[in-house]
Amino acid sequence: MGCGDFHCSRNALIALNTLYILVSIILISVAATAKYAAVVTSTSVIGGIIACGVFLLIVALIGLVGAVKHHQVLLFFYMVILVLLFLIEMFVSIACLVYSESKREDVITYGWEHQASNITKNEVQIQYNCCSLNGTNSPSDPSCSEVERCKHLTESECATKYPCLEQLDDLMHKALRSVGGVGLFFSFTELLGVFLTYRYRNQKDPRANPNAFL
Repeated sequence: MGCGDFHCSRNALIALNTLYILVSIILISVAATAKYAAVVTSTSVIGGIIACGVFLLIVALIGLVGAVKHHQVLLFFYMVILVLLFLIEMFVSIACLVYSESKREDVITYGWEHQASNITKNEVQIQYNCCSLNGTNSPSDPSCSEVERCKHLTESECATKYPCLEQLDDLMHKALRSVGGVGLFFSFTELLGVFLTYRYRNQKDPRANPNAFL
C-alpha cells in the first residue's frame, strides 16, 4: 500500500494540521514578545503576525475536522483559505525580516511616549536594568530609583549611561527575525497542505459505499 492511498493522505493531513497548531502557537507567543518589546498596544506588522497565528489555528482546526470526517465542503474551504493565508503570511513575514532599525526605534519611541503607562515603563526599566528611553530623563518618565544600576548614580547620569532603547530594539529585532523566519518557512508548508487536501478530496473512502465517489 503506497503513500498515495486514502489512509496515508488522511494521516498526513492530520499530522500537518497538528503541526499548524503548534506553529500558530509559536507565532502568537513570539510575536507577543516583540509586541511587549515595542512597549505598544498596536504595531501593524507584529499585529499582522499575531492575526495570522490566530487565523492559522482556526484553519488548522477546520482542516482536522475535514480530514477526520472526509468532509468535502470543509476541505474545499480549507484549501481556499490556506492559499490566502499563505500569501498573507508570506508578505507579513517578509515585512518582519526587512523591518529597519530606524523603523523599530520609531515604533518603540512612539509606544514609550504615547502608549506605555508609567507602570509599564517602570517594569521595563527594572526588568532590563535601564533608565529612561534614549538618554534623556523626561519628566514624564518614572523614577529610576528601583533600577539596580542606578542606585549610586543620579537620574540623568543613569539615563545617559543605561538607556532602554538599545536593549528594547535588540529584543524587538530578535523577536521580529524569529517570527519572520518561522512564518516564512512554515508558510510554504501551507502549499503542501493545499496539495494533500486536493488529493485527499478526490480519493474514495474504503469504508463508504464503493459505488459512491464524492
